[in-house]
Amino acid sequence: MLTRRLIMVATALLPAAAVAQPWAPSRPVRLVVPFPAGGATDVVARVLGEHMSGTLGQPVVVENRTGAGGNVGVENVVRSPADGHTLLMGTMGTLTINPHLYRGLAFDPARDLVGIGMAFETVHVLVVHPSVPAATVAELIALAKAEPARLAYGSAGSGSSTHMVAELFRLTAGIELTHVPYRGSAPALNDTVAGTVQLMLDQLPSCIGQVQARRLRALAVTGTARHPLLPEVPTMAEVGLPGAAATSWGAVMAPAGTPAPAIARLNAALNAALADGSVRARLVQAGADPISSSPEAVMERMRAETAVWGRVVREANITVN
Repeated sequence: MLTRRLIMVATALLPAAAVAQPWAPSRPVRLVVPFPAGGATDVVARVLGEHMSGTLGQPVVVENRTGAGGNVGVENVVRSPADGHTLLMGTMGTLTINPHLYRGLAFDPARDLVGIGMAFETVHVLVVHPSVPAATVAELIALAKAEPARLAYGSAGSGSSTHMVAELFRLTAGIELTHVPYRGSAPALNDTVAGTVQLMLDQLPSCIGQVQARRLRALAVTGTARHPLLPEVPTMAEVGLPGAAATSWGAVMAPAGTPAPAIARLNAALNAALADGSVRARLVQAGADPISSSPEAVMERMRAETAVWGRVVREANITVN
């Protein structure tokens, strides 16, 4: 009895900080999107933020901070207090590609951010104009090797995901292609449909309509499995190019130093949103495949893909305009 009383007295005398308390936001949570409103990343952030607001008991307010390929928004989050009230909807480009493209960045995503959880991913589709005499990836590669650099591919601009994924394919296949950068994926896709450029590695949500209308021929998808919307189209691994597998993705991040209880609570709220049927349906409609994870898995994916895209940037000698 005496021992029990001593334990109770000792516990009562412990400072409040020593007794673990679940974290909860004390004011609205800011979710920074480093791209303009209306894009896929912005739509995903707003759908997830709406559900997370109910779970967290505070509004999750989406704030668009654009510029420098997404670097302005990322730096804004990096410089914010690490208290769980500021988050970033990071992307493959801002987290793993930009550090190799932009010299003199005042931050390092791997050092200055911490993962909350994955949010979505989209596969890319290797599409060619119907006039291209290639019905398979092998035939396309043979054509490119027979006439080096004659085939041209369009992208959303130097350093964009449609540029980087295409360069990864080119390097893996060991072929020469001519890169034609555009101001966005829409004009690049339009010129691919018109035959001005012969191919593109576009994100599936953008090009699926043109493929289904047979204005473009799909030769492969870059995901690890065939996509339900294009079940007859093989993966890069299936055509013998596993090194060309890649997806564009987004993850929710926070400033480094954010307390572990806040990270755990935010991860639970994010994963609850991603598990909700109506949320998943809205994301799929926006062209994003929902994907959830632990905070640790986000950082591991960042490390792995930072190495991959760093190699692509170096070997392809990619620079931003």
